[in-house]
Amino acid sequence: METVRYWPEMTVKQMREALAVTETVLVPMGITEQHGYHLPLDTDTLVALELCCRAARATGAVVAPEIRYAYSGGELPGTINIPTYVVELLVVETLRELVRHGFENLFLVLGHGGSENTAAVEEAVDMFQRVNPQWSHVTTGVYKFFYASPTTREAFAEGDFHAGWFETSLVMAVRPDLVRMDELALDVPELVKRMRENPDAYQTRTALVEDPAVIPHIHQDPAIEVGVMGDPERATPEVGERILAEAVEGLVALIRSVEAAR
Repeated sequence: METVRYWPEMTVKQMREALAVTETVLVPMGITEQHGYHLPLDTDTLVALELCCRAARATGAVVAPEIRYAYSGGELPGTINIPTYVVELLVVETLRELVRHGFENLFLVLGHGGSENTAAVEEAVDMFQRVNPQWSHVTTGVYKFFYASPTTREAFAEGDFHAGWFETSLVMAVRPDLVRMDELALDVPELVKRMRENPDAYQTRTALVEDPAVIPHIHQDPAIEVGVMGDPERATPEVGERILAEAVEGLVALIRSVEAAR
């Protein structure tokens, strides 16, 4: 299957033809978010879309329009934060529309790994299934490529979480024209060390009193100017291709197992 059925570029006639031969749809979910000075704000969406397109070539699935709005927690220029309760609503209504079209195998492919955002997506899918028993025949999956790829898990184990060698390698493989290594920058060493030890260390938490009943104010550390958590200088397009191959292999296997079970 060489041709990708990419929803935004299809016609009504082509969609009708696709629905006659496949019940599977892939939804690339990214974000518009800071990725240092060397990577584009659209990094996570670019990667999710590429994964979906490669998997679609192998399976014949339809690739839905990508979702570029989500919750980051970062606050540097260019980052768009959509509250998680809105993300949940967006996911639920997207799933509803996909089912209305006739799709029965729905896969949300996450390019963004933020903990709050991932939890919101999974909660939305869970509630969507719980409150719609009439659609018990529909299977919905949330595919987190960053856990499916052994290379990416290796990056996490090294403290390479964000805009480091694994994400830079991915963009080198997908859109090398958008990688600006000549503008590579890092925050001060103390911040870099802290963020590589804990990916949530970019946040500050303040409360008037320390009590479990008091919800703290959480914001990005104002000292952060770049936001890289990792070592981008180790990136290569070959590593990016390896991560893509690992992630696509897992996604294709998941799709085929669901389709075969019907």
